[in-house]
Amino acid sequence: MLLPVPMPPEALPRFAAQIPAHLMRPGIEVEFFGTRSGAYILDSLYETALADAMVAEAGMRAEQEGYDAICVNSMSDSGVAPLRSLLKIPVLGSAHSSFLTACMLGKKFSIITMWEPWKLLYDKIITAEGLHHRVASIRSIGVRPDTAALLEGKEDIVFGKLEEAGRRAVDEDGAEVLILGSTTMHRSHAHLIERMPVPVINPGLVAFELCVMFLELGLTHSKKAYPPPERVDEQVFTNIPKRF
Repeated sequence: MLLPVPMPPEALPRFAAQIPAHLMRPGIEVEFFGTRSGAYILDSLYETALADAMVAEAGMRAEQEGYDAICVNSMSDSGVAPLRSLLKIPVLGSAHSSFLTACMLGKKFSIITMWEPWKLLYDKIITAEGLHHRVASIRSIGVRPDTAALLEGKEDIVFGKLEEAGRRAVDEDGAEVLILGSTTMHRSHAHLIERMPVPVINPGLVAFELCVMFLELGLTHSKKAYPPPERVDEQVFTNIPKRF
């Protein structure tokens, strides 16, 4: 489970907590880790370019170290397409997985997100998959995210705002499915599923389950769709310092 920004070690258990114990299979080991350097909060095209490059580097190392699959644990889907070109093992992204799953659960979905700058992340995947006609809305609650602390200490404020945004997406925008706009929001999922009249997708968990399914079925991406490069320069990342 690859996070597209550098992460202090103490933050990783907060992300790992999104996978409940009852969904862990015998023989499946999961490790969360961030990139060595690069992006900070994915608020711009500049940041997304950094994240794509550093996720590609981390993904190449992961395959070399013997990992069987990579799931980008972010709604940015940073580096997913380049890694599918570079690697043979399955590579999945949380946004792509969530959007296509939502299309199986309803005709229209809405994304409930923390803040406005992240809309560019969703639009990239929505446009690539031609899903604009399936999107009811993208609603932001205007709270700046913390990619290390997640929602810790903000539950009383954030959960209520997300609930209000979800209800408006359903009642005013016509959403039949809701998607959390970030894997950093996973702690709000239990709160929302009890209060929303439609399915609520927890993106990191959906991507994880699809990743396990791909492994169990022996599936990976098509090299016709993602042809490998003629040449790979693995030394291009050699001198990049590790942030944590």
